Amino acid sequence: MDRKRALEIVKQQMHEKRYIHTIGVMETAIELAKQYGVDEKKAEMAAIFHDYAKCRPILEMEEIIKRENLPQDLLHYNKELWHAPVGAYLVEKEVGITDTDILQAITYHTSGHEQMTMLDKVIYVADYIEPGRKFPGVEEARKLAREDINQALLYALKHTIQFLMEKNQTIYPLTFQTYNAVIKEDFTK
Repeated sequence: MDRKRALEIVKQQMHEKRYIHTIGVMETAIELAKQYGVDEKKAEMAAIFHDYAKCRPILEMEEIIKRENLPQDLLHYNKELWHAPVGAYLVEKEVGITDTDILQAITYHTSGHEQMTMLDKVIYVADYIEPGRKFPGVEEARKLAREDINQALLYALKHTIQFLMEKNQTIYPLTFQTYNAVIKEDFTK
């Protein structure tokens, strides 16, 4: 699928602010893919579709998680996580994208997972640092992304965990597991 068609499909699924965010993630993901030797086309498609389900009703996402036997433990954690695996499911069913690398990057762009591929890391980090993001520390994350994708990923995970803790919100266990895996990977270099 070409970029123009993919963007047309996605634009129908979200409001303007989310679409602008998606463009930012796409552009950032392509830059990071070039830098880290990741397939640019896969990065582009995963970035375009990463928030495909973000604007879907919560009840619809909950029903899909239950019906399609997506990870049921998601239902016990922040609903902000749901759009990622639901989005991957819907991208496959509604859009027809079957590339497992792209679907995996979409699935884990909010939580991460223990064996992240470079494509997974590119999408996770691109979503965190895209140009529209404005929060304390984003410039440091952008700097790290230009130097070392693992350090940028670690920074994003650490700050996400800290943010959730400060808000007294639950933290999905896979996010902790991802953090631990990146730490271990970094120490084995």
